[in-house]
Formats: sequence, C-alpha cells, structure tokens
Amino acid sequence: MQAEGRIHAARQAAKTAVECIDDGVHFAIIAGVSTAQQLFPAPGQLAVSAPQTRAEAIRSIDRLQASGGTAMGAWLLLAAQLFAQRPGDIAHAILLTDGDNGERAGYLEQVLASIAGKFTCDSRGVGVNWKVSELRKIADALLGTVDIVANPAGLAAAFEQMMTKAMGKTSADVQLKVWTPVNSTVRFVKQVEPEVADLTGKRVEDGPRAGRYPLGSWGAESRDYHVCVDVQPGAAGDEMLAARISVVEGDTVHAQSLVRAVWTEDTALSTRINRQVAHYTGQAELAETIQAGIEARKAGDDRTATIKFGRAAQLAHASGNKATEELLATVVDIEDAATGTVRLRRKVEAADEMALDTRSTKTVRVGRAQ
Repeated sequence: MQAEGRIHAARQAAKTAVECIDDGVHFAIIAGVSTAQQLFPAPGQLAVSAPQTRAEAIRSIDRLQASGGTAMGAWLLLAAQLFAQRPGDIAHAILLTDGDNGERAGYLEQVLASIAGKFTCDSRGVGVNWKVSELRKIADALLGTVDIVANPAGLAAAFEQMMTKAMGKTSADVQLKVWTPVNSTVRFVKQVEPEVADLTGKRVEDGPRAGRYPLGSWGAESRDYHVCVDVQPGAAGDEMLAARISVVEGDTVHAQSLVRAVWTEDTALSTRINRQVAHYTGQAELAETIQAGIEARKAGDDRTATIKFGRAAQLAHASGNKATEELLATVVDIEDAATGTVRLRRKVEAADEMALDTRSTKTVRVGRAQ
C-alpha cells in the first residue's frame, strides 16, 4: 500500500474484519509488502478468536505501514501454509492490494497452481493502480471473488460484508460429481449464477468415468450450474442415460439427478432450447463480450469496441441485468439498448472501466426480470 490515506483505510477495514470473526475461529493477519510478513499472531501460528485475541489483533494492525511492495504469490503461499495447520476447516482469505504484482513473471501462476483448492480467497483492489487480470487469476484459481473499491472510504464496509459472509459458511469443500457412461463425455461445467466461472479445467478424476468439480465452501445460499454433455449419435426413439450428477461433500451425497438424452425426428423438439440454458448462455456471452470490448478499447480499436459494447448492452437489456447495463453506461452512451446502438464515451474514468471489468461476470437469475 503506497498512500497514507489508503493505508489508514486498510487498517480500519482490517480491524472491522477482525471484529466480525466468531469466537473459536482460527485466524491470522499477514502484512502484504515485498515479502509476506505475519503481523499477528507469532510467525507460523494461528490465533483462536476471542475478545482478548481480537483486541490484540486490532492493536497489531496499527503497525501496518504504507511502504514495501506487492508480492501476491508470497502472501498467498504463506496463507496456504497457515491454513494447512487446520485440514478440513473452512478456509477463507481476503487479499487487498493497491498496486501491480512485483514478483517475477510466472511466479504468481506457479503459486496458484500449487495451492488451488486449498482455500477460498476474495480479492479487492483499492484505487486504480492495480491490474484486474491479476486479481481475476486469483479469484479463478481459489474460487473467490474480485472487485474494485475505488474510494478507500468504502473498504471497511467491503471487508465487513466479505467476513460476515465467510462466517456464514457451514460446508468446507462441496463438489459436483459427474459420472458419464461409455458413449457420453463432459464438454464443460460452468457456474452461471451468481457469476460466471468455468470449472471445466478443475476436474479431478474420481474412479472410472467420473470426475469431481470443486464448488468451494457453502453456507445458506444457492448457485446455478450449466453442465454440457456430448453423446454419440443415435436413432429416432432411442433414449439413454447421458450423465449422473451429484452434489457431494467427501463421501456424503447431498443431492443427485440423472440426465437423459432422447433422439427425435420432431424438429420442434430438437431445436427447442431450455429457457434457463438460453438465459445463462446469454449471460456467459455478455461477460465475454464486455471483456473483449475493454481489450479492444485499450488497443485503440474503437470500431470493435463499439460493436462489442453494443452487443453487451443488448444482452444486458434483454436479460434484465440492469446492474451491468448501468456499468456499461459509464463507458458508452447507450442510444438504444434493444438494438445494441451505442457510442463510445471520449473520456472514461479508470475506476468506471475497472468496475465494468471486475463485475462483468456477475449474472442475474433467469426469470428475475423477464
């Protein structure tokens, strides 16, 4: 953290987060500088939350200084080492930065590959001098979230929200188990609500023709997932089991459903797309289109950026995703959302563009505004 104003806000946010930790929860505080320095408790240890330890932790936070560098890989590696002391516990971290990662190229990716699935990490960038792409890598690998806090004054509220949500988690490692028969293969598995996250590459094999996809920790919440399965061609009237999908936690099966494939010559049936599938396919396209528009704008390709943002405005409007439509309106003037007619704004605040980027993957549930 570089500016004294931001470090003051970070101190207050960290104190707010500590105050939200329930009694009995193990915790630690890491000072993020050019190395990973454990601020509280003693190095290599975890504290047990209680009124006394929370008060001690809050006092230790005053030692945070506005100096040093940014070493996200080192910070995350130390967090993983501390979490390893409590296998089976719900493990959650909050990472805050105001700058680009200063480690050698590839090191962050190397660390993320080694700790993926070990804990959940929500990442926040304060100000505008950090890279969305770096925090998105962390969120993707550690099944967390990424967002911008443009004004440091909003940090305390953001930390309170994240920590309160973390304290509500009751299941540490929920997974989606997908089994397919010989003539069936999984094309992709994606989370599509509350935000888009591709889980396909996170598959861990689990016996013959089965794989598990990590869903992270859960509390009292609901999420939507889109599973696509390919089957070999069949004849009209044929029916087969295409997949068996289970929600599991260790050896416990919480829910299970069968996916069947039916062949038909009725084009009205074969061309009909499930309303939920159509909706979330559009939401995934919306996220991809926004990110493509941002990249085109940064590259100076105004024509492509206008086309992409126009399509994004059209998708957001059609799906009732008003939050994304409002974010788009900070980057383009939307003349007709229904047709995707937009004009690029000549001047765009960096914070507005970064907010659009970080929140482009957030979706709305089907039927919410349709």
